[in-house]
Amino acid sequence: MQGYSRQKGPAGARNYVAIVPTVGCVNEVARRIGAAVDGARPMLHHQGCCQLPTDVRIVTDVLIGLCRNPNVAAVVLVSLGCESVNADEIVAVERQDKPVELIRVQAMGGITVAVESGIEAARRLAKTVQAERCEISLSDLIVGVKCGASDTTSGLASNTAAGAAVDMLVRAGAMVVFGETTEVIGAEHILVKRASSPEVADKLLGCVTAMEHRVNAMGVDMRGGQPTEGNIRGGLTTIEEKSLGAIVKSGTLPIDGVVKYGERPGGQGLYFMDSPGREMEFLTGLASVGCQVMLFSTGIGAPQGFPLSPVIKISGNELTCTRLAEYIDIDVSGIITGSETVEDAGRRVYESVLQVFSGEEVKAEILDYDGSGVNCNIYTVGPTI
Repeated sequence: MQGYSRQKGPAGARNYVAIVPTVGCVNEVARRIGAAVDGARPMLHHQGCCQLPTDVRIVTDVLIGLCRNPNVAAVVLVSLGCESVNADEIVAVERQDKPVELIRVQAMGGITVAVESGIEAARRLAKTVQAERCEISLSDLIVGVKCGASDTTSGLASNTAAGAAVDMLVRAGAMVVFGETTEVIGAEHILVKRASSPEVADKLLGCVTAMEHRVNAMGVDMRGGQPTEGNIRGGLTTIEEKSLGAIVKSGTLPIDGVVKYGERPGGQGLYFMDSPGREMEFLTGLASVGCQVMLFSTGIGAPQGFPLSPVIKISGNELTCTRLAEYIDIDVSGIITGSETVEDAGRRVYESVLQVFSGEEVKAEILDYDGSGVNCNIYTVGPTI
């Protein structure tokens, strides 16, 4: 691959200046800074204050993880000045790895001066971190895997192609992270057979059990939320059906570990992240653990990209690939028609990961459906009743 070497940690597939608000109150300041600077990516979210201490800790850790993403060369951190998240803590961590500048809106005297100062800082950093691509080992590669807007073709084609690519990536020395705990329910007994140890199996089962307890505590039927109304129209009538199709996107190799939402795994291999299925929150979690590239399998056609990491859209629904061609990157509907094997489709997905890492743009990047930062949000779990 060709990428951007970093002083510490894995190489980047992109070379961005991240504009990161510590709290949702200053999203507009971050958005204006990002819009004015080439190569800047605002990471807008709605968290950071008036939350339980445990949730503030999650938000802080995820923001640190986003700033640490290998695709980020430098950071402009935007703070209001009175939020629960400690901006100084984030700055102290990030300055160990890369250039960081802090903008405090209240201390600077308001929005206008903060935006002006932020633009100056972002432009200065962008010049500082300019670099040329160089050869990068696959051992630097961290890939996230997701499915969304699923239908019956997802488990038969796009998820199986993604799973074949995952096996190839892990064997080549990459780290791969998958998750979506709600979409494991009903198939967890199959998935845990691949756990590399009893401890990993127990952690994975614990994630599913905790989610089931949360649903039961609410006293609601999951249908409509999981599977969604769109999933049901696409032929997936129960969460078990959806889960059986969803888990195949993780391939066939042993699962080396289970991590919390936004927690970076410790080494190469395949990892499960305890996480929601909703796109904005799950993609944020993947970026926070360091994923430079993401695979996104879809049946009826989810359009999301992500500000920091290119998202490769894969579909096995021939109608979706034709009608929504402007944002589907890889058509694997040949698996359904019999014109392509799962192995061959997986090889195309694998090769696409390397090409995208090396600079090839995905459809979401071409459409600029990833750059505003609105596809970012942070998952926190509060009281269930």
